[in-house]
Order: sequence, then C-alpha cells, then structure tokens
Amino acid sequence: MDTSGLRIGVILGSTRPRRRGESVAAWVMGQVGERDARYDLIDLRDHPLPLLDEPASASTGRYEHAHTQEWAATIARYDAFVIVCPEYNHGLPAALKNAVDYLWAEWLDKAAATVSYGNGGGQRSAEHLRNVLSAVGIAHVRPQVTLYNRDDFDGYTVTPNEHHLHGLEGMLGDLELWAAAMREVRAARES
Repeated sequence: MDTSGLRIGVILGSTRPRRRGESVAAWVMGQVGERDARYDLIDLRDHPLPLLDEPASASTGRYEHAHTQEWAATIARYDAFVIVCPEYNHGLPAALKNAVDYLWAEWLDKAAATVSYGNGGGQRSAEHLRNVLSAVGIAHVRPQVTLYNRDDFDGYTVTPNEHHLHGLEGMLGDLELWAAAMREVRAARES
C-alpha cells in the first residue's frame, strides 16, 4: 500500500507545566526522520481550548468559535495521529478528551496509535483513549508503546530501551498502513 504523502500529527496530550510528555514526543519525533510519511508535532498547549463551548454538536460541523475553527483546520490536515498520552487517575487527561470532543468530521476515518506513560505505563489511559477515538470514527492500531515512570524515565526525560525502539518502529509501520487504507476509505466516502 502506498504510504507516500501521508501527514501524521504527533499529539502531545498533556498541558501540565512540567510534563514527561515533552520528552516522549521529542523521542517519537526523533525516530521518524527516515520514514515516507511527514510527521509534525501538535502540542495541545498551542491550542488552548476552553471546556467544550460550541453551541452545536461537533457532528454538524458548524463551529462558531475561532479556537474551534483553528483546531479543526489543524486536525483536518492530517491522515493519522500518534497520541502521546499520560495516565491521570486511571484515565486520560481532561485536556486531551476535551480536544477530541470538539470535533467530528476532522477525526472521522483516520488512524491513530498511542504512546502512553504513567505509573502503570499509562495502559488504562490508552484503553480509555481507544474507546473515545472509536466513538469519533478513528481506527486505532493495536500495537502501542508503553512507558513506565519508574523504569523508563530519568526525572522528566524518557530513557527508552531497544524494546521501546523496536515497538515504536512496528507501531509506526502499522499506523502508516492503516492511514493509507483510511485515506482510501475517505476518498470512497467523498465520491
């Protein structure tokens, strides 16, 4: 399947002042240089969305507020996403859930993969995120990279090992294949 020309956004799903996610997202971005797809960082801090304040449902595509229109334009540019997701209290961060909830068509028929982190590797947040992404029509690839605060970080800096590198490589390969397939689905839906 042709994966050339794909655009993939790496969403940094935490907005905390001090966050391990910056290091994780930088690590992911550092591994994508030799791939056919183009990868860009999307930091939720750069898109300060208030708690969902659109009067109409996202499924209508009628966005009244400039912040929503800007967010929609950003997400619409991409074929797929790698979501760097911490786990907070057995779930995903409120800012990330809110960012997903703002949109509908911009997510529909795209692909996503997760790099999670936390005390338990962020596995519960990744599972929660899969459910949320499914609800907006995103195909989520099965492989994920899981990073444990205790073992895989030096303070706030990720210290990935060979297992993580191999896992990321496989996950990105699967994501690109799914993104290419979902591009065909979007084209068929539009015709």
